[in-house]
Amino acid sequence: MTAAALSANGSSPASTRGEVSIRDLSKSFRIAGRDFPVIRNLNVAIGAGESLVIVGASGSGKTTLLRILAGLETADAGDVRVSGRQVSGVGAERAMIFQEPRLLPWVNVLGNVAFGLELRQGARKVPRREAEAQARHYLSLVGLTDFADAFPRQLSGGMAQRVGIARALAVQPEILLLDEPFGALDAMTRITMQNELTRIWHEEQVTMVLVTHDLEEAVYLADRVLVLPKEKHRAPRLLDIDLPRPRDRSSPAFTRYREALLQEFGLH
Repeated sequence: MTAAALSANGSSPASTRGEVSIRDLSKSFRIAGRDFPVIRNLNVAIGAGESLVIVGASGSGKTTLLRILAGLETADAGDVRVSGRQVSGVGAERAMIFQEPRLLPWVNVLGNVAFGLELRQGARKVPRREAEAQARHYLSLVGLTDFADAFPRQLSGGMAQRVGIARALAVQPEILLLDEPFGALDAMTRITMQNELTRIWHEEQVTMVLVTHDLEEAVYLADRVLVLPKEKHRAPRLLDIDLPRPRDRSSPAFTRYREALLQEFGLH
Protein backbone atom coordinates (compact mmCIF):
# COMPACT_ATOMS: atom_id res chain seq x y z
CA MET A 1 0.00 0.00 0.00
CA THR A 2 1.77 3.12 -1.22
CA ALA A 3 0.82 6.65 -2.16
CA ALA A 4 0.78 7.66 -5.81
CA ALA A 5 2.79 10.60 -7.09
CA LEU A 6 0.66 13.40 -8.51
CA SER A 7 0.65 13.96 -12.22
CA ALA A 8 2.45 17.14 -13.20
CA ASN A 9 -0.29 17.92 -15.69
CA GLY A 10 -3.20 16.69 -13.63
CA SER A 11 -6.53 18.17 -14.60
CA SER A 12 -10.21 17.68 -13.94
CA PRO A 13 -13.36 17.79 -16.06
CA ALA A 14 -15.68 20.77 -16.05
CA SER A 15 -16.23 21.74 -12.40
CA THR A 16 -19.53 21.52 -10.55
CA ARG A 17 -20.58 22.88 -7.17
CA GLY A 18 -18.02 21.99 -4.55
CA GLU A 19 -15.24 20.82 -6.85
CA VAL A 20 -11.76 22.29 -6.48
CA SER A 21 -9.10 22.49 -9.18
CA ILE A 22 -5.49 23.37 -8.31
CA ARG A 23 -3.15 23.68 -11.28
CA ASP A 24 0.57 24.44 -11.38
CA LEU A 25 0.36 26.20 -8.02
CA SER A 26 3.54 27.72 -6.60
CA LYS A 27 4.19 29.92 -3.60
CA SER A 28 7.38 31.31 -2.04
CA PHE A 29 8.06 33.61 0.89
CA ARG A 30 10.83 36.20 0.84
CA ILE A 31 12.87 36.16 4.06
CA ALA A 32 16.03 38.19 4.64
CA GLY A 33 16.34 38.91 0.94
CA ARG A 34 15.98 35.28 -0.14
CA ASP A 35 13.03 33.43 -1.69
CA PHE A 36 12.03 30.23 0.11
CA PRO A 37 9.68 28.01 -1.93
CA VAL A 38 6.83 26.51 0.07
CA ILE A 39 4.68 25.02 -2.70
CA ARG A 40 6.02 24.16 -6.13
CA ASN A 41 3.95 23.20 -9.21
CA LEU A 42 1.15 21.52 -7.27
CA ASN A 43 -1.71 19.91 -9.22
CA VAL A 44 -4.71 18.46 -7.36
CA ALA A 45 -8.37 17.94 -8.27
CA ILE A 46 -10.79 17.59 -5.33
CA GLY A 47 -14.20 16.10 -6.03
CA ALA A 48 -17.48 17.54 -4.82
CA GLY A 49 -18.31 16.16 -1.39
CA GLU A 50 -14.83 14.68 -0.95
CA SER A 51 -12.84 14.78 2.29
CA LEU A 52 -9.21 15.58 1.48
CA VAL A 53 -6.76 15.67 4.39
CA ILE A 54 -3.38 17.39 3.99
CA VAL A 55 -0.37 16.18 5.99
CA GLY A 56 3.28 17.14 5.98
CA ALA A 57 6.14 18.24 8.17
CA SER A 58 6.32 21.79 9.49
CA GLY A 59 7.25 24.09 6.62
CA SER A 60 5.81 21.82 3.92
CA GLY A 61 3.11 24.34 2.97
CA LYS A 62 -0.01 22.77 4.50
CA THR A 63 -1.48 25.90 6.05
CA THR A 64 -0.25 28.07 3.17
CA LEU A 65 -2.18 25.88 0.73
CA LEU A 66 -5.30 26.08 2.89
CA ARG A 67 -5.00 29.88 3.11
CA ILE A 68 -4.64 30.12 -0.68
CA LEU A 69 -7.82 28.06 -1.05
CA ALA A 70 -9.54 30.39 1.42
CA GLY A 71 -8.35 33.48 -0.47
CA LEU A 72 -6.27 34.70 2.47
CA GLU A 73 -2.97 34.23 0.60
CA THR A 74 -2.09 34.90 -3.04
CA ALA A 75 -0.15 32.32 -5.03
CA ASP A 76 2.93 33.34 -7.02
CA ALA A 77 1.81 31.23 -9.98
CA GLY A 78 -0.89 28.79 -10.95
CA ASP A 79 -4.66 28.60 -10.95
CA VAL A 80 -7.10 27.73 -8.16
CA ARG A 81 -10.79 27.30 -8.93
CA VAL A 82 -13.80 26.43 -6.77
CA SER A 83 -16.87 25.25 -8.67
CA GLY A 84 -15.25 26.56 -11.83
CA ARG A 85 -14.72 30.08 -10.44
CA GLN A 86 -11.19 31.38 -9.98
CA VAL A 87 -10.25 32.14 -6.39
CA SER A 88 -9.18 35.78 -6.15
CA GLY A 89 -10.03 36.53 -2.53
CA VAL A 90 -12.33 35.38 0.25
CA GLY A 91 -15.80 34.24 -0.77
CA ALA A 92 -19.04 33.03 0.79
CA GLU A 93 -18.69 29.66 -0.94
CA ARG A 94 -15.68 28.90 1.30
CA ALA A 95 -15.65 28.80 5.10
CA MET A 96 -12.56 28.32 7.23
CA ILE A 97 -12.24 26.84 10.72
CA PHE A 98 -9.04 27.53 12.64
CA GLN A 99 -7.38 25.67 15.51
CA GLU A 100 -8.78 28.28 17.89
CA PRO A 101 -12.54 28.87 17.49
CA ARG A 102 -12.10 32.68 17.44
CA LEU A 103 -15.54 33.35 18.89
CA LEU A 104 -16.72 36.84 19.82
CA PRO A 105 -16.47 36.78 23.64
CA TRP A 106 -19.16 39.42 24.18
CA VAL A 107 -21.75 37.58 22.03
CA ASN A 108 -23.66 34.47 23.10
CA VAL A 109 -23.42 31.17 21.23
CA LEU A 110 -26.50 31.83 19.10
CA GLY A 111 -25.20 35.26 18.12
CA ASN A 112 -21.79 33.85 17.22
CA VAL A 113 -23.32 31.31 14.85
CA ALA A 114 -25.67 33.89 13.30
CA PHE A 115 -22.88 36.47 12.95
CA GLY A 116 -21.71 35.44 9.50
CA LEU A 117 -25.24 35.33 8.13
CA GLU A 118 -26.01 38.83 9.38
CA LEU A 119 -22.82 40.18 7.77
CA ARG A 120 -23.79 39.06 4.29
CA GLN A 121 -24.08 41.89 1.84
CA GLY A 122 -26.62 42.71 -0.85
CA ALA A 123 -29.31 40.26 -1.92
CA ARG A 124 -27.78 37.38 0.04
CA LYS A 125 -27.88 39.13 3.40
CA VAL A 126 -30.07 37.18 5.82
CA PRO A 127 -32.57 39.06 8.05
CA ARG A 128 -31.89 38.74 11.77
CA ARG A 129 -34.89 36.51 12.55
CA GLU A 130 -34.07 34.15 9.70
CA ALA A 131 -30.40 34.17 10.68
CA GLU A 132 -31.25 33.14 14.23
CA ALA A 133 -33.53 30.34 13.01
CA GLN A 134 -30.77 29.07 10.74
CA ALA A 135 -28.23 29.38 13.56
CA ARG A 136 -30.44 27.28 15.84
CA HIS A 137 -30.63 24.59 13.16
CA TYR A 138 -26.84 24.32 13.01
CA LEU A 139 -26.49 24.44 16.79
CA SER A 140 -28.82 21.44 16.83
CA LEU A 141 -26.62 19.75 14.22
CA VAL A 142 -23.55 20.06 16.48
CA GLY A 143 -25.48 19.12 19.63
CA LEU A 144 -25.51 22.52 21.33
CA THR A 145 -29.19 23.45 21.31
CA ASP A 146 -29.23 23.88 25.09
CA PHE A 147 -26.26 26.27 25.03
CA ALA A 148 -27.64 28.93 22.66
CA ASP A 149 -27.65 31.56 25.42
CA ALA A 150 -24.23 30.65 26.87
CA PHE A 151 -21.15 32.80 26.31
CA PRO A 152 -17.81 31.51 24.98
CA ARG A 153 -16.15 31.74 28.41
CA GLN A 154 -18.68 29.20 29.70
CA LEU A 155 -17.82 26.54 27.10
CA SER A 156 -15.26 23.75 27.10
CA GLY A 157 -12.71 23.65 24.28
CA GLY A 158 -14.65 21.01 22.40
CA MET A 159 -17.92 22.90 22.75
CA ALA A 160 -16.31 26.12 21.53
CA GLN A 161 -14.98 24.31 18.46
CA ARG A 162 -18.49 22.94 17.80
CA VAL A 163 -19.73 26.52 17.79
CA GLY A 164 -17.03 27.38 15.26
CA ILE A 165 -18.13 24.50 13.04
CA ALA A 166 -21.78 25.52 13.33
CA ARG A 167 -20.89 29.12 12.42
CA ALA A 168 -18.98 27.96 9.35
CA LEU A 169 -21.77 25.64 8.20
CA ALA A 170 -24.50 28.23 8.78
CA VAL A 171 -23.41 30.21 5.71
CA GLN A 172 -23.85 26.97 3.70
CA PRO A 173 -20.41 26.92 2.09
CA GLU A 174 -19.47 24.70 -0.83
CA ILE A 175 -16.03 24.11 0.70
CA LEU A 176 -15.20 23.69 4.38
CA LEU A 177 -11.53 24.42 5.14
CA LEU A 178 -10.13 23.30 8.51
CA ASP A 179 -6.66 24.13 9.85
CA GLU A 180 -5.73 21.75 12.71
CA PRO A 181 -9.25 22.15 14.12
CA PHE A 182 -8.71 19.71 17.01
CA GLY A 183 -5.04 20.36 17.71
CA ALA A 184 -5.69 22.15 21.00
CA LEU A 185 -8.06 19.51 22.39
CA ASP A 186 -7.29 16.63 24.75
CA ALA A 187 -7.12 13.13 23.27
CA MET A 188 -10.62 11.98 24.28
CA THR A 189 -12.31 15.19 23.16
CA ARG A 190 -10.37 15.05 19.90
CA ILE A 191 -11.71 11.58 19.11
CA THR A 192 -15.24 12.72 19.94
CA MET A 193 -14.87 15.72 17.64
CA GLN A 194 -13.49 13.56 14.82
CA ASN A 195 -16.58 11.37 15.11
CA GLU A 196 -18.83 14.42 15.14
CA LEU A 197 -17.11 16.01 12.15
CA THR A 198 -17.50 12.78 10.16
CA ARG A 199 -21.21 12.71 10.95
CA ILE A 200 -21.71 16.39 10.07
CA TRP A 201 -19.71 16.08 6.84
CA HIS A 202 -21.84 13.11 5.79
CA GLU A 203 -25.11 14.89 6.62
CA GLU A 204 -24.18 18.19 4.99
CA GLN A 205 -22.42 16.64 1.96
CA VAL A 206 -19.94 19.52 1.86
CA THR A 207 -16.47 19.29 0.34
CA MET A 208 -13.93 19.24 3.17
CA VAL A 209 -10.22 20.07 3.10
CA LEU A 210 -8.47 19.58 6.44
CA VAL A 211 -4.89 20.09 7.60
CA THR A 212 -3.50 17.95 10.43
CA HIS A 213 -0.23 16.68 11.90
CA ASP A 214 -2.04 13.62 13.30
CA LEU A 215 -1.67 10.68 10.88
CA GLU A 216 -4.34 8.62 12.64
CA GLU A 217 -6.72 11.56 12.30
CA ALA A 218 -5.87 11.75 8.60
CA VAL A 219 -6.73 8.08 8.05
CA TYR A 220 -9.94 8.41 10.07
CA LEU A 221 -11.27 11.48 8.27
CA ALA A 222 -9.97 11.31 4.70
CA ASP A 223 -11.20 9.91 1.45
CA ARG A 224 -7.70 10.80 0.23
CA VAL A 225 -4.59 12.08 1.99
CA LEU A 226 -2.34 14.62 0.27
CA VAL A 227 1.24 14.28 1.52
CA LEU A 228 3.27 17.47 1.07
CA PRO A 229 7.06 16.93 1.23
CA LYS A 230 9.28 19.44 3.00
CA GLU A 231 12.02 18.73 0.43
CA LYS A 232 10.84 20.61 -2.65
CA HIS A 233 12.61 18.28 -5.08
CA ARG A 234 10.18 15.53 -4.05
CA ALA A 235 6.73 15.33 -5.60
CA PRO A 236 3.56 15.57 -3.47
CA ARG A 237 1.75 12.26 -3.18
CA LEU A 238 -1.85 11.13 -2.78
CA LEU A 239 -3.05 8.14 -0.80
CA ASP A 240 -6.58 6.79 -1.28
CA ILE A 241 -8.14 5.62 2.00
CA ASP A 242 -10.37 2.74 0.94
CA LEU A 243 -12.06 1.96 4.25
CA PRO A 244 -15.78 1.77 5.10
CA ARG A 245 -17.33 4.34 7.42
CA PRO A 246 -17.61 4.48 10.37
CA ARG A 247 -13.96 3.51 10.56
CA ASP A 248 -12.51 1.07 13.06
CA ARG A 249 -9.29 2.55 14.44
CA SER A 250 -8.23 -0.85 15.78
CA SER A 251 -8.62 -2.78 12.52
CA PRO A 252 -5.56 -4.18 10.72
CA ALA A 253 -6.53 -2.29 7.56
CA PHE A 254 -6.63 1.03 9.45
CA THR A 255 -3.21 0.28 10.92
CA ARG A 256 -1.77 -0.49 7.48
CA TYR A 257 -2.88 2.91 6.17
CA ARG A 258 -1.34 4.66 9.17
CA GLU A 259 1.89 2.75 8.61
CA ALA A 260 1.85 3.70 4.91
CA LEU A 261 1.75 7.36 5.94
CA LEU A 262 4.56 6.81 8.44
CA GLN A 263 6.62 5.35 5.59
CA GLU A 264 6.00 8.51 3.55
CA PHE A 265 7.87 10.43 6.27
CA GLY A 266 10.54 7.79 6.76
CA LEU A 267 9.26 7.02 10.25
CA HIS A 268 8.61 3.31 9.83
